[in-house]
Amino acid sequence: MRYVSTRGTAPSLDFAGVTLAGLASDGGLYVPERWPTLSPDAIAALAGLSYVDTAVAVMMPFVEGSLTREELTELCTAAYGRFDHAAITPLVQIDHDQWLLELFHGPTLAFKDVALQLLGQLFERFLKGSDQHLTIIGATSGDTGSAAIDAVAGRAGVDIFMLHPEGRVSDVQRRQMTTVGAPNVHNIAIRGDFDTAQALVKAMFNDAAFARRFRLSAVNSINWARLMAQVVYYFYAAVRLGAPGRSVAFSVPTGNFGDVFAGYVAARMGLPVARLVVATNVNDILARALASGDYSSRQVVATATPSMDIQVSSNFERLLFDLGGRDGAALAGQMKGFEATRAMQLTNAQRDGAAGLFVGERVDADDMALAMRHACETAAQVIDPHTAIGLAAARRHTAPGVPMVTLATAHPAKFRDAVERATGVRPALPARVGDLFDREERFTVLDATYDAVSGYVAAHAVPRG
Repeated sequence: MRYVSTRGTAPSLDFAGVTLAGLASDGGLYVPERWPTLSPDAIAALAGLSYVDTAVAVMMPFVEGSLTREELTELCTAAYGRFDHAAITPLVQIDHDQWLLELFHGPTLAFKDVALQLLGQLFERFLKGSDQHLTIIGATSGDTGSAAIDAVAGRAGVDIFMLHPEGRVSDVQRRQMTTVGAPNVHNIAIRGDFDTAQALVKAMFNDAAFARRFRLSAVNSINWARLMAQVVYYFYAAVRLGAPGRSVAFSVPTGNFGDVFAGYVAARMGLPVARLVVATNVNDILARALASGDYSSRQVVATATPSMDIQVSSNFERLLFDLGGRDGAALAGQMKGFEATRAMQLTNAQRDGAAGLFVGERVDADDMALAMRHACETAAQVIDPHTAIGLAAARRHTAPGVPMVTLATAHPAKFRDAVERATGVRPALPARVGDLFDREERFTVLDATYDAVSGYVAAHAVPRG
């Protein structure tokens, strides 16, 4: 399998290459040169398999040429051995049509663990036996940072620099990052919002002199390997609800579009996905883009769902590339126009291509709270605010006879105050992280400028040999 950039001019790479590179050298995102497909019989054969075996079956076409089936099985076994539920991503029924797919049973209590525990294993495997030193740079709106740090803390040959917006993540999210004492972990709180943090990360990758000095890689969902790992749980859930014999719909609370793009990949691979509900909070650029083609950035509004407080959804570029005929030059022009003006209109081909599968849904704070109360009172399920955004959107788009699965993206204890306000229940942290508030924090606060952040990274990273 080879991978190409959405902007058309970066060299194609194999799976190992895109995993270590993260962002393409032309500023684009890597995607497979073709979508592998699983036949209905192959999908049916997934029924009853463990999560690890499902993961190997789904991901093997993407890693061919870089990993053997035995190597991939070994990596997946190690990655998912730290989850506290044997099913890894169990399904929970809410009512006749509604289900939750719990993605928060990993070590940092969020869906990002599903991908990042594997990504940490992949980094170590691909660096083994070389003298290369990897400098990972990422931005987080809450959960990516802690999951990425947990996945690579203490690993040889890797340093991680994680940017988060100061004061705009929950106390649990922040502490899960800043209390990790490994010497290869560097936490940076920037005086700005997530979109600014993400732009700073991209700027470092696109700075040719900086990129020559350090071997840079990414753990954000701009890294293809992360998205690949997330495709698995769509298959795992759907076959348990009757696929391929019946279609299944999914509601995905999202800000950066990575998690829902993984659902699109599953559909392109042959999984019968009836609908992908793109659930946003009031930072609704994705809902607007899907409804009217208006992809224009507005000021970020801070909400009780900080992981979705985003107005520039980097993974949307992958969808626009695929729906626009995979014309890298055309998309490069489209995206450069957006980067200059913070506004663009989707083409007719992009809008029409999205319309058959996607629907965007904006959920405000009141409906989020109502969804939390509904889950608690009718099904005894305490859910976090992000999951509640997804559930509220799911209930508006449920079709008779089609199971609707809401992705439960974080443990409710990560957002204790918001959950307690809505339900009267204050969720407790699981025992394995119960001492979180007794640990010492360690992070650096910087102005949200390129010189300040790149200078800090340069002062603490290991240059290329």
